[in-house]
Amino acid sequence: MRIDAGRFTVRLAESDDDVAAAQRLRYRVFVEEMGATPSPQDAVERRERDRFDPYFEHLLLIDNECDCPEIERGVVGVYRLLRGACARAGIGFYGDNEYDLTLLKGYPREALELGRSCVDASHRGGAGMHLLWSGLGDYVGEHEVGIMFGVASFHGTDTAPIAQALSYLHHEHLAPPDLRVTARASSRARMDILPRAQIDKVEAMRQLPALIKAYLRLGGFVGDGAFIDRDFNTVDVCLLMDTSRMVQRYHSFYSRKRGGAVDRILG
Repeated sequence: MRIDAGRFTVRLAESDDDVAAAQRLRYRVFVEEMGATPSPQDAVERRERDRFDPYFEHLLLIDNECDCPEIERGVVGVYRLLRGACARAGIGFYGDNEYDLTLLKGYPREALELGRSCVDASHRGGAGMHLLWSGLGDYVGEHEVGIMFGVASFHGTDTAPIAQALSYLHHEHLAPPDLRVTARASSRARMDILPRAQIDKVEAMRQLPALIKAYLRLGGFVGDGAFIDRDFNTVDVCLLMDTSRMVQRYHSFYSRKRGGAVDRILG
């Protein structure tokens, strides 16, 4: 799978060097920006990695004109991808550490776990991110994925400053029962902190990270309860998306944004 569009290319990692470049981008974002705790060896090598990496495919956004010495191999965006069939044959889903994923393990359609999504600070908000999502859409179509899911994060481990956002997600975007995965009790945090009547939607949207807003625009849901990840210094929510709904909403949203022209449609 490969998309070439001007200065950008989206493709899957093809070598250990590609994966290492992705891990160094993740280190800059998750460790240096967000305060995750690296292992001593990862700190020396400036790579954010874990035991799941060898089992995932790594989708890369590459800036072919990038001349920044800190950015290796032009890798400015990444997604980590694991299909259900591969998870069952190997290490399992990463998110099972935070959420009870029994409903997804037995789901009749192919599931795809997304993780470690990040874009270099110099490329956020531009065309590259849309291209990365288009690459994800091609992957979803190629493998006939029915459900996508993964954890998305709020910075910090205190739920009080994001009470509006968490409560809004719980009351307005809770997954239907057949997809409602639940946070593990070990580090579970309530999301229904405020009753629906006390939610200030403007403030809730202000508190939501851009990635979560994007998933909601594409018809995303959230699981039941948040998970406090102290190693990553985050409050995590599990996002789930039915890909058929996602395709329709992506088409509608980006058609409006681009005056009716969509370069590539997810799926």
